[in-house]
Amino acid sequence: MDDYPLLDIFWSMFIFFMWIMWFVLLFRVISDIFRSNDLGGWAKAGWITFTILLPFLGVLVYVIVRGRSMTDRDVQQLQRRDEAFRAYVRDAAGDKPANNDAAQLATLADLRERGVLTEAEFQKAKAGIIGEQPTMSQTSNGRATTGVQG
Repeated sequence: MDDYPLLDIFWSMFIFFMWIMWFVLLFRVISDIFRSNDLGGWAKAGWITFTILLPFLGVLVYVIVRGRSMTDRDVQQLQRRDEAFRAYVRDAAGDKPANNDAAQLATLADLRERGVLTEAEFQKAKAGIIGEQPTMSQTSNGRATTGVQG
């Protein structure tokens, strides 16, 4: 190991890393050529031929000429994936987020706080959601109030 200095080890690691990054970029460009909808068959064949015959120049020119549209296609693909995932989650969750008891109770509480519902209406609706029967009870001042029997 004495005949291979430390800086040469770092330089070799750097060259190896850049070599790997080159292949990542090359495969990314080739996959973008195939997935591009705005290129016709002959244009795709031309870009593929250019990147295979002159790989460094072909990839460099492709990134310069079509780099922005490459990013736009990536963003569109990610948005489609996100929409598909969200649709799957909504479908798996039953597609009715407001149908669960907690969401309905929160909506009722909000309506009561804004004054849309009276306390009696709130208790009656709450009892309907929970599945309990409302009862009449006496308060400390002798007034009858609507309560929920548990």
